[in-house]
Amino acid sequence: MATTAFTALACPLDGAPLAPVDGGWTCPAGHRYDRAAQGYVNLLPVQHKRSRDPGDSKEMVAARRRFLEAGHYRPIAELAARAALTELPPDAACLDAGCGEGYYLRQLATAAEAAGKTPALLGLDISKWAVQAAAKAQRGTATWVVGSNANLPVLPATLDRVLCLFGFPVYPEFARVLKAGGQLIMIDAGPDHLRELREIIYPTLKTPAPPNDQAPPGFALEQREALSCRIELDSQEKIADLLVMTPHFYRASPAGRERAAQLGRLELTVDVRLQIFGT
Repeated sequence: MATTAFTALACPLDGAPLAPVDGGWTCPAGHRYDRAAQGYVNLLPVQHKRSRDPGDSKEMVAARRRFLEAGHYRPIAELAARAALTELPPDAACLDAGCGEGYYLRQLATAAEAAGKTPALLGLDISKWAVQAAAKAQRGTATWVVGSNANLPVLPATLDRVLCLFGFPVYPEFARVLKAGGQLIMIDAGPDHLRELREIIYPTLKTPAPPNDQAPPGFALEQREALSCRIELDSQEKIADLLVMTPHFYRASPAGRERAAQLGRLELTVDVRLQIFGT
């Protein structure tokens, strides 16, 4: 798959440019970050961690990989890729901030190749298990990094696109790394997303919060789009994977999780909202 090497990494300790060296990356001050055997690099210093093993667990990552690779969320991936590739400059650099196991960035790379574009891609996640899985699945698609959205190891004003899909946005950091004229592409759950599952695992559903029409500081809203479709899960294993890969697994009561475990088939609403913010 034809992509361009990502060259805008920054040292997480001093912010200086990182240069590739044999087996890793180093900055002018001599801070070195070795590439793991799976092909990723860890740019999350211990002092930037809030827990010993932050982010999604190995089990959550495996469940998400199985669910996404089955194609259930392909329309979401196509929506994100179309938004990212629209008017994308030839020498563009793109970050998936909270890339998980890499599904959406791999789909973007495939769509870019079909469109004759070769962007430099960076996938970043705070979970080492997620980044490890992403790098193992497609080592040549992107540069894969363990890091935090709160302290992006990226040089200022070097990115054309930042994607944050079902993630945790840190708007000042996104604004810092985007070029003038760059775009932040966000996809979040809509009010009816997975409603049928939520009705099973929760006693009552919360009233959805009204949409926030205010653009984050440093950004201007350029586009909004809704996507709604239906999917069918035809086995208990697929339903379990969906539940485990979402925060609902931990928010639901034991009784709610047990009700979901009894299901062998479930039709679901997929309801997401795309927002594009320009710098």
